[in-house]
Amino acid sequence: MGGYLRTAILLAGLTALFLAIGYMLGGWQGMVIAFLVACGTNLWSWWNSDRVVLSMHNAEPIAPESAPRLFQLVSGLAARAGLPMPALYVIHEDQPNAFATGRNPENAAVAVNTGLLDLLSEEEVAGVVAHELAHIRHRDTLLMTLTATLAGAIGMLAQFGFLFGGRTEDGRRNPFGPIGGLLLVILGPIAAMLVQMAISRSREYEADRLGAEICGDPRWLASGLQKLEHYKQGLVNHTAEAHPASAHMFIVNPLSGLRLDSLFTTHPPTEERIRRLLAMMPPAPAWPQPVAPSAWGTADRRNPWG
Repeated sequence: MGGYLRTAILLAGLTALFLAIGYMLGGWQGMVIAFLVACGTNLWSWWNSDRVVLSMHNAEPIAPESAPRLFQLVSGLAARAGLPMPALYVIHEDQPNAFATGRNPENAAVAVNTGLLDLLSEEEVAGVVAHELAHIRHRDTLLMTLTATLAGAIGMLAQFGFLFGGRTEDGRRNPFGPIGGLLLVILGPIAAMLVQMAISRSREYEADRLGAEICGDPRWLASGLQKLEHYKQGLVNHTAEAHPASAHMFIVNPLSGLRLDSLFTTHPPTEERIRRLLAMMPPAPAWPQPVAPSAWGTADRRNPWG
């Protein structure tokens, strides 16, 4: 429950920040208008998030007959997590990575890069997929849409304050003066971004924990994360670079860091995630029987999941 409490506190802080900036820049009337516009925009994004994001990354649906072992693996993990079987998609990128999308468990999808299937073992793929199923079970897509709504509303309020001079509905100037208003315009969206990052990082830790329980062995996800972090250093994820706003959806940050990505990453340090996963290992074998099949070799790397 600690992760949920931290998330609730961060959401409350983001809401309070939104109310404070809205009142100072545009009064209650301007705050309500900006909030309604932001809600409408993000509601459309939430309802269509799966199609928009999948299209953004040129994801292609995977037919069961084309990858029966992968379908069997994901089906077993979904059943273990108490979820419906999600739609599966593949993204033709050499960088190993994956993400989940969809407004609820009944309309969820898991997308994996071809690099993930080529470079990770079956157990490691099981750990990564279990992490994404944990996001679906936690309804993190809905949570991140809510934070995006509030952060977007703060950004719109800042723009209104800049355009209309920071006057309230009764015509009074911003009590902080022009310099204070300018600082609110600049620092408000940055503060909202930092809170949004904190919420996203908290959800990643929770998804790691539940994902380890779903797949049955935290070492699988820890090993998968280690490989993902290693291989991403030399492999560019072209669709993610073209759409950096979707980077928070991936299990590890897909961006190369050539811009300012490393300063505002929504992902916690991979080393810390691995440390927490390994700390979950019991002193004696007490974990339930893992769901994935036994280890497989590299004899057929062309279609290991067929």
